[in-house]
Amino acid sequence: MTASTFPDGFLWGGAIAANQAEGAYLEGGKGLTTVDTIPHGKDRMSVKLGIEKRFSLRDDEYYPSHVGIDFYHRYKEDIALMAEMGFTVFRTSIAWSRIYPNGDELTPNAEGIAFYRDMFAECKKYGIEPLVTLCHFDVPMHLVKEYGSWRNRKMIEFFTRYARTCFEAFDGLVKYWLTFNEINILLHSPYSGAGLVFEEGDNKEQVKYQATHHELLASALATKIAHEVNPNNQVGCMLAGGNFYPYSCKPEDVWAALEKDRENLFFIDVQARGAYPAYTKRLFREKGFELEVQPGDDEILKNTVDFVSFSYYASRCASADMNDQNSNAANIVKSLKNPHIQASEWGWGIDPLGLRITMNMMYDRYQKPLFLVENGLGAKDEINEQGEINDDYRISYLREHIKAMADAIDDGIPVMGYTSWGCIDLVSASTGEMSKRYGFIYVDRDDQGNGTLARTRKKSFYWYKKVIASNGSDLS
Repeated sequence: MTASTFPDGFLWGGAIAANQAEGAYLEGGKGLTTVDTIPHGKDRMSVKLGIEKRFSLRDDEYYPSHVGIDFYHRYKEDIALMAEMGFTVFRTSIAWSRIYPNGDELTPNAEGIAFYRDMFAECKKYGIEPLVTLCHFDVPMHLVKEYGSWRNRKMIEFFTRYARTCFEAFDGLVKYWLTFNEINILLHSPYSGAGLVFEEGDNKEQVKYQATHHELLASALATKIAHEVNPNNQVGCMLAGGNFYPYSCKPEDVWAALEKDRENLFFIDVQARGAYPAYTKRLFREKGFELEVQPGDDEILKNTVDFVSFSYYASRCASADMNDQNSNAANIVKSLKNPHIQASEWGWGIDPLGLRITMNMMYDRYQKPLFLVENGLGAKDEINEQGEINDDYRISYLREHIKAMADAIDDGIPVMGYTSWGCIDLVSASTGEMSKRYGFIYVDRDDQGNGTLARTRKKSFYWYKKVIASNGSDLS
């Protein structure tokens, strides 16, 4: 790898999400969202999966999103720390319910718009480009209760109104946009992914794929609107990435891995290519439903994204004999444990070469620039007697993945930038824990919500600063 591997203007930074960081869950006119109703603890997974209907808050439970890391009140301090590291891009999301508290209003909440304008202006003050996700796993609760969330086609109207409001209100401050975060997670975690709750008698697969159709239409229309508002806007889709490896060379395992990859990639196939792939006809037939489609839908879907963004934490393994008993429960996307790689404390396989494989596959498939917008290691951090956090394990993980990204660039893939996940510690989306830390900046808060919220630079903070200053050539 040479100093010139990363192109001039390559965007270096980090990523957070409003629902995991902002807190202030009912301040500034904000409405309640799906994430605000997902508790920490034993019931978390059943709520996330849409199995247990939880439309109101309970006094006997702790909801980590309600305070998060208080980014809402501390964003100036946190953005200053990012600027100190040398960030040129900061990925965050807008909380839909800060702009439209119920989701179906005709007029936006001025206080919500003012907050984000101030925050994006703060980024620009330091020369940091905001990369903004419109919907990062938080649907206004009113839309869930009143309309059934994305199972209802009316959601397209509500989302496109919200998207237009954002594109117009933040024009000149934001030019990089993502529509839906990890859109494929809808299939694996329906409530946290898309606000879906199942009723008795539902064909769950039909509900999920119908909701998917509505999201894909909304994403395509938002992309069209973004380009109308400002032709310089660049809009991306966002995939929870990571290829499935066949568990063995048995042909049935190879086919199982292909099917699993298609299950995840089908969303991006539509967003990047502008049409449903051929295999979906068989898929829907085998799942026992027909998609409800209206005239003109095919035309709408032709509004394709400008770039493909994705998260990468781990590769996955699939087998024809895969089931809930033998798959790794550590991640919401089921996978067999790969005996050839190490795993994190939470059981996620650490596979830097898998990143290069994933990037090559995606560029071969889509021929659009890639943007790695989430990558990182969730780990428990200890503060020593000197008050230091020596997170060499995180540095090692990030170093090897940045090397793999450089190799992919050497393979000829255009890559726009890199935003490591949870650049400042935040609430884990999967577990609701604070102890599963990703950041370069430590936040004093525990899994029960205790702590001062004070920020502390970790060893990785100084390492990443050096990486950025050298445009990725100094990873030592």
